[in-house]
Amino acid sequence: MSRLGGRIDILVNNAGIFPPANTLTVDSAMFDRVYSVNVKAPFFLTQAVAPAMMEHGGGVIVNLGSWVARLSVPVGALYASTKGAMETLTRAWAAEFGPQGIRVNAVSPGVVLEGGHPAAAMMTGTPAGRMGIPDEIAAAIVFLCSDDSGFIHGSVLEIDGGRTAVAVLAGAAGGNT
Repeated sequence: MSRLGGRIDILVNNAGIFPPANTLTVDSAMFDRVYSVNVKAPFFLTQAVAPAMMEHGGGVIVNLGSWVARLSVPVGALYASTKGAMETLTRAWAAEFGPQGIRVNAVSPGVVLEGGHPAAAMMTGTPAGRMGIPDEIAAAIVFLCSDDSGFIHGSVLEIDGGRTAVAVLAGAAGGNT
């Protein structure tokens, strides 16, 4: 790996694309493109960065999963499978790289968008009752990169307003009923 200077202490694998396609409409090119961005790129970036981290005594890798890896949507099978792969890689890399001083964890965001969006309806009935904002996801990543999380390895931190932890009831407005 060529170096531009300095050392690498933190890698955040946050690339991801979500084409709104169901299983019957995904073609081979789309499948390859989504897996290339969402899984292959982070895999090989981690492969390139981990040796430098080990050489310097450790580092932190944070992967981005998604709540749709557990609670999918009708047009999300392809994307959900890639985010499930990233969460599995999180645990595998924690086992592989942890003994060399590299902590590997993931965050699993819920619906995170700024401004009004039709996806906001997916957060109705959750404890938060709203979409997340990018700064909330960033704060979780900063925590996982800090020394305060030094004993956290192979975990997936759900930052989803309670979407995957609490039953969302149909028609629940303003919270759970």
